[in-house]
Amino acid sequence: MKLLRVIATLDPRHGGPAAGLRAITPELAALGHVSEFVCLDAPGQVREFPGAAAIHALGPARGGYAYARALEPWLRAHAGAYDAVFVHGLWQHHGRAVHRALRRRRPPYFVFPHGMLDPWFRRAYPLKHAKKWAYWQLCERHVLRDAAAVLFTCEEERRLARESFRPYACRERVVAYGTAAPPADAAAQVRAWREMQPALAARPFWLFLGRIHPKKGVDLLLRSYGELARIAGAELPALVIAGPCFDPIYLTNLRNLAAALPAPARVFWPGMLEGATKWGALRTAEAFVLPSHQENFGIAVVEALAAGTPVLISREVNIWREIESAGAGFADTDDAAGTRRLLARWHELPRAARGPMRSAAVELFTTRYEIGRAARSLVETITPFVRPVPTISLT
Repeated sequence: MKLLRVIATLDPRHGGPAAGLRAITPELAALGHVSEFVCLDAPGQVREFPGAAAIHALGPARGGYAYARALEPWLRAHAGAYDAVFVHGLWQHHGRAVHRALRRRRPPYFVFPHGMLDPWFRRAYPLKHAKKWAYWQLCERHVLRDAAAVLFTCEEERRLARESFRPYACRERVVAYGTAAPPADAAAQVRAWREMQPALAARPFWLFLGRIHPKKGVDLLLRSYGELARIAGAELPALVIAGPCFDPIYLTNLRNLAAALPAPARVFWPGMLEGATKWGALRTAEAFVLPSHQENFGIAVVEALAAGTPVLISREVNIWREIESAGAGFADTDDAAGTRRLLARWHELPRAARGPMRSAAVELFTTRYEIGRAARSLVETITPFVRPVPTISLT
């Protein structure tokens, strides 16, 4: 099949959807499927990645709505050359453009909400929710209703999506999701990380890896870490907060909070990690920590599992049940008390009990979240909806 992915941005700094596409595209190519991309980044600002047959950058988009005047005409002119079109994310212009261009026309289109229908947003941002409610009535519900299918990455995401807006009507499907296994050269990855952060070469640490945003609970993590520092003594691991932040005021407040923590607390801020340094950090961390208030899937969580690192997460990460059931980590509430319990539970865990959790993390990744499985699941799910584009013989 020839697939077209439509997304506001392919910039990996913006989190999960772009990272997920970069992971699954080579696997789809290995299965014989061609993937092209339309994004609303400016031409020349998108990095190519393995498996992508073409990237059509039609931006720069305007505003938070990511409006791009060229998108809908492009889709009307070119979408017929594809077997299936995918909309990644909600609440922006590209979903409406796909709907307007393809409603009642081939090829079929599919929508990945990527957690954007989670009712947490209604509670956390009531004014934004009011705007989204109006947009839902005018546009977004029609985008989902007329899609061949709306694709959720876990059962919990599908369940929660039904709670946010009315009327709600669509053909729901749950597809496997995941990421690629880490590259094989573990020693080189560990070396790259330790060269970047020599102060952590011999000191254990806990790792937060992801976009630094209020919904991720980094403030809870820092405060809970500081409280544990008051009672844990010199054996307390360091804390690494790694990732991009697009709000300098928020980042400054977090850094000030970290600077005021009592000894022996020590917080490191290496920025966004990619490639060997990222995998080296994941491999050497004692534990991965994410006390998020809302997390549809958590690509970084699954990357930690792939590296054999147990995860300490909130129950707002939609795959927490699977992780706890597998013995690959702990989960608790997304508040101060829950985050304190997570850190204390791990810190007090005997070292002999941590090795089996590392093995369980790898086993869970291999059996449930390995990207090849996700690619096969996607193909199996969309195939019944797809009528292949006929090829024309010139002989």
